[in-house]
Parts: sequence; structure tokens; C-alpha cells
Amino acid sequence: MSGAAAGAERPEQQQRVRPPGPALPVSAVGQNRLLQVLIQGDPAEPSEELQRAQEQWEALEQTQAGLGGPLAAAPPPISFQEALQFFQSADLSQCRRQAQVPGGAHGLAVLLRCLTGPPRLRRRLREERELVLAMANCALDDTEWVHMRILQTIYTQLTRSRLSCPRYGPHWEELGFQGADPGTDLRGTGMLGLMQMLFFLLDTQTLPLAHDIFKLSQHETQNFPFCIMSINITRMVVQALREDRLSRVCNRRREVIAVINDLYAAAFLQLYRVWKRQHKTIADSAPLLRELELSTKRKPKQLLRALQTYVSLRPRSSPSEAEEINFMGICDPHIELEGDARLV
Repeated sequence: MSGAAAGAERPEQQQRVRPPGPALPVSAVGQNRLLQVLIQGDPAEPSEELQRAQEQWEALEQTQAGLGGPLAAAPPPISFQEALQFFQSADLSQCRRQAQVPGGAHGLAVLLRCLTGPPRLRRRLREERELVLAMANCALDDTEWVHMRILQTIYTQLTRSRLSCPRYGPHWEELGFQGADPGTDLRGTGMLGLMQMLFFLLDTQTLPLAHDIFKLSQHETQNFPFCIMSINITRMVVQALREDRLSRVCNRRREVIAVINDLYAAAFLQLYRVWKRQHKTIADSAPLLRELELSTKRKPKQLLRALQTYVSLRPRSSPSEAEEINFMGICDPHIELEGDARLV
């Protein structure tokens, strides 16, 4: 074959060759209109319909990137310490104003409190208490990336799924929230409700207990909403803190956040033991929660000692062992959970 013949192009080949145009995102393939434009060639001036469609698709991409689409890779997990540092540096001035820490007493009330009431929290610990109460007044914010990471980390720790999940959906009910939006269950505890859940699921000492409780919450007859129970316990702990019921322990340990996290875990341990040993069901939840609330206020030291004994007798989970816990991924394809447990 001669060089001239080899270098010549056929007419149909010349028609197929197009100069490279501006690259479109892969997501545009999912839009029929954008795909047609790619095939037919980009117009010099895109139509108003095309521009509007592309803007809507880009907005959808941003929403899925922030909240986690059904098949998106999970956002990076967040540690309890990193989340706490965020709240320590965040502007929570409005939440602090809403906290309404009980004011100081005067006159005879001071004398009666000294003689019969619980001790006051030391001054250097009051700022830490204010932070706790501010977090309890901080609502879940869809636009705050750290809030979303906390929520997604709780999901992946409970389900062991490698995929993220949508911000709203029935998968949250399967984990023990009342509906498709976990934010609606946080009234009264705010982000502190999620922070204590995060601590419970990440701490190597309490992770085995969290595993056991979540497993019991999925029981055929003894099932209960894990996350709602958790939020109820956070509410009890916050109330005990507000009433200075924990001041003695906080003063002795010279810390507040670690104390309330330990009391949260201790109260959950007490609930778990009673629920399991006495074969309780969701119908028994109201009197059990009332009794548990009294214990958090009147017997916090006993609860904390029981937790300390439990931790000392049970091996601590390492991070690598934690990853081997075989939970179901509720948002994983072809996986369904049965049952609908709610508090009454």
C-alpha cells in the first residue's frame, strides 16, 4: 500500500472526528438533555432549559456530597475529641443564652442549701458545664459539616456499613429513631444527645456494652428503640447536672464532660441489665425510665461504681476489633431489617 493511500482518510472517518470540546462532569451522563448535547455538539449559547437543568443537577450533587447519597462513600468518621474541639471553638453564644443555668441563691436559701442541698459546682468547672448545656441547646444543622459527620459516624458504627446513608429516610427508624429525621428527636438534648451516643460507640471501654445493648434492641420480643433510649438517658443526665446532683462527683474528679459521659454509660448499663434479666418489653419502658431517672439524681456514685466494675471485668475492645463487629448495613443493597420498636 502506498504512502499516499495510507495517509488518506475515508469520508466517513472524517465525519466522525470532532474537535475536543469542554469536558462535562460524569454526572451529566445521567441527564438525557445533557447527553444529547454531548452527542450533537455543544451549542454556542446553551438554551435556558439546559442551563436550568444543569443548575438543578449541580445543586443535587452538592446536597448528596454534604449529606451522603444512597450509594456514596461515607464521609470521614469523626472522633469524639475532634467533635468536642469543634464545639469548644464554635460560636454557641445563642445556645449559651438559652441554657439558663440556675442562678445563685441568697440569704436563708444559701444557708439551707449548705445544710441540706447538694454542693455547688466549683467555679473553674462552671464554664465546662455551660458548654455541656449549650450543646444540649444546639440543634442539628444540615449545613454544618461536623454535625453531619457525627451523624454519619453513629450510623456507620452501628451498622458497620462502608457506605454513607441519606440524611432522611426509614433507615434511621431501624436504628431506633422515631422517624426519618433524627433531628426531630433531639429536642431537649440537642447535639449533646448525638455527642454522648458518639462517645458510647467509639470509646474502647464502652463499645462492647454498646454492642450488647444494640443487639438486645433488635431482639424479637424485647426490642426497643436504641437511639430514643439513648436520648432519654442523655436528658436524665442533663437534668441531674442542672440540679447540681453531679457537682460532688465533678468536683472530686475536676471535670464535667467525662463525668456525664460515664454516668450516661452507667445508666445505659443499668437499663440493659434490668431489661435483659427481667425480660422487659417496650410496654415496661415508662416505669423503668422513671426509676432510672431517680437513680441518676440520687445514686450517681452507685451507677458509676457499677460501670467501673463492669469495665474492669470485661476486656477492652481495640479499634481493630471494633471494625470486626458484624452489624448489618441498613443502606446496603438487598438488606432489610424487620420490626418497628418505639417508646410509648
